Amino acid sequence: MKSGGKEVLKLEHATKQFGGLTAVDDVTFTIREGEIFGLIGPNGAGKTTIFNLINGVYALSGGKILFDGKTIAEGAAEGRKALQLKPFQIAQMGITRTFQNIRLFKNLSVYDNVLIACHRSANYSLFEPLLRLKGTRFSKQEKALKHKAEDLLDLMGLTFYRDVISVNLPYGLQRKLEIARALALDPKLLLLDEPAAGMNPEETDSLMQMIRSIRDKFDLTVLIIEHHMDLIMGVCDRIHVLNFGKSLAEGTPSQVQSSPAVIEAYLGAQDGCVKEGER
Repeated sequence: MKSGGKEVLKLEHATKQFGGLTAVDDVTFTIREGEIFGLIGPNGAGKTTIFNLINGVYALSGGKILFDGKTIAEGAAEGRKALQLKPFQIAQMGITRTFQNIRLFKNLSVYDNVLIACHRSANYSLFEPLLRLKGTRFSKQEKALKHKAEDLLDLMGLTFYRDVISVNLPYGLQRKLEIARALALDPKLLLLDEPAAGMNPEETDSLMQMIRSIRDKFDLTVLIIEHHMDLIMGVCDRIHVLNFGKSLAEGTPSQVQSSPAVIEAYLGAQDGCVKEGER
């Protein structure tokens, strides 16, 4: 972690209500530049709801979310209207994510899934692709985007599978493909929702090393939801613990592991295994 890095993401008293149910209740935390920050909690804790608030899928009921010092969401209050940027606007600012339930273009190849995401950074006109003239801005950018897609496949260990239809990939490789697509959008903040789901211990250990590597290579800040405690405790700089939508604890992995409140609510006193299920 970069010591004393600037604030990248800040939740201030974030609250989300669904009718009479409060899914996220007055949650506050700050993530600093270069951190790998974990978000954990038992069933129904509100972890994915917070992801959906950060990337604009849900609107805040109360509180505020800031990214790079700019307000991207704010709940309505007396004399103040609610503010909520759209998901595409938030992505353009530099927040990208993966999903608990994998979302790929299932009938396209691995390569095409990544190449499509790379095109967000293209800036040629509508007519240049129609003309397809060599030496134009279009042809130069297309070549660069193809190289970018190939580099991301190589980074994630997917080059061998580049022509495989994505739905035919093993589950763990689909997870890696989703991360590659998120990286193709050139994020500043990467949200990973259970990236180790469906992976065996060896794959989980490899993923842990990969998360550190992409944080360093792309100068990213990373926010992770995960049930695999080996990954969370092994890769995160700090961890925020939720319980029934409320903040329970925050600290380094060792501080969280030794917290009696966390042990009682989540980890289990014997082996630190995570309870199965989510939300």
